[in-house]
Amino acid sequence: MLVTLPPDYRPSSDEEFMNPLQLEYFRQKLLKWRGELLREAGETLSSMGQGGIIEADLTDRASVETDRALELRTRDRARKLISKIDQALERVENGTYGYCEETGEPIGLRRLEARPIATLSIEAQERHERMERVHRDD
Repeated sequence: MLVTLPPDYRPSSDEEFMNPLQLEYFRQKLLKWRGELLREAGETLSSMGQGGIIEADLTDRASVETDRALELRTRDRARKLISKIDQALERVENGTYGYCEETGEPIGLRRLEARPIATLSIEAQERHERMERVHRDD
């Protein structure tokens, strides 16, 4: 179903949760975010492919190597994030987007605005984090 969003559309709690407009809003938000991450990754690859480290000074060389290592870690995080965005886009397509994986309850618009890849409601996420802390202390 093709849905056209009004230019100033923002999801509202006055609407039915995850109606076609809200789904299209979040689909576009996810696609835009994914596009930005892919563009940044492409820029990183092109800048890193411009040759090796040619700094003569050992301190300068170490600094460049540290910067590259940090950039690679950032790109790895972005790669994982793109995977989560793809999973969220799948949930948009199959009609499960916006609902908690544990409880099936709505995640909430404010949480989805802040973290469009969220799969748990705030309550379920807090329970999950408490369990992680308990098991980490073991």
